[in-house]
Amino acid sequence: MSGPTHGPEGPATRAAALIARRMAAAPPAPRPAGLDEAMLERLLRAFYAEARRDRLLGPLFAGVTDWEAHIARLRDFWSSVALMSGRYHGQPMAAHAAMELRPEHFAQWLALFGQTAEAVCGPAAAAYLMERAHRIARSLELGMAVHRGELPRVAHRAAASTLEIPSP
Repeated sequence: MSGPTHGPEGPATRAAALIARRMAAAPPAPRPAGLDEAMLERLLRAFYAEARRDRLLGPLFAGVTDWEAHIARLRDFWSSVALMSGRYHGQPMAAHAAMELRPEHFAQWLALFGQTAEAVCGPAAAAYLMERAHRIARSLELGMAVHRGELPRVAHRAAASTLEIPSP
């Protein structure tokens, strides 16, 4: 039988298609000067050092045993997202599916990532990266909610998660 993530016309497939259409409709902002592989490396190392110490986010990383490999994978991901390098060939949804991520995790991740990006990269690069981070968070949050069989309501909050998941 088709579940929420199976079948050509399942809810997860339709949600993913909607997100892809919305992302394609917005013209990409030009990449800020100075945003390069070295800056991404500094950002990721600083951010994940903070995230690992964070009360809410830290426990999510307890299972990471090889931080150098993890940072390399994240660097490939962000290089593909921000620099259009095409190096990342993974599946972010699958990588996060086993985690019990809730709206508060996404909100905290975005807040901490934004603070770190501003400190490491400066305002222009931070804004560029945050625009992408918000899209990624929306996509993951929606996909995970649909996978759990929940129907999220869109909320418009600047510094918080972009979806509200109804409580059971």
